[in-house]
Amino acid sequence: MRPWAVWAMFAITAVPANAAQRILFARGQWAALQSQDGRHCQAASRSQRNAAKDARQAHATFAFDAMGPRRGEFHVALSRAARSGSSVMLSIGSQMFQLAARGADAWSVGPAQEAAIIAAARVATGMRVEARDAAGRRFIDRYLLAGAPSAIDAAAAGCSR
Repeated sequence: MRPWAVWAMFAITAVPANAAQRILFARGQWAALQSQDGRHCQAASRSQRNAAKDARQAHATFAFDAMGPRRGEFHVALSRAARSGSSVMLSIGSQMFQLAARGADAWSVGPAQEAAIIAAARVATGMRVEARDAAGRRFIDRYLLAGAPSAIDAAAAGCSR
């Protein structure tokens, strides 16, 4: 099975039944998804490491709203909750970005950082998210970026004004 097909199945089963999404694009490790009402779109991928049974699968998204404020907001669902007060760092190629974290989730911190993250994702082959868990152990969630630029563009176009 193609990697994007696995992600698409994950994405479709990961959303609540009342939030059905349709696939706009899928290639490489990324898919672009749009909500049924057409108001929300996202480019999404799951981490390279599969989660253990009954554990949360780490995944990353770039979110866009048709009529709202999100125009490429980066979000990552971490494989473990980050220790309170610790930094969550996103590395894309040689560029580093500090994310705003709360529990097992982290986000970009504004439009300028979002644009820089998207620009970096267009030219790199992979990215990683590093944090420390409650016990102070460092963990890394890794992602491939094959298909990311096209998925980001498809999600942005799907929710363009």
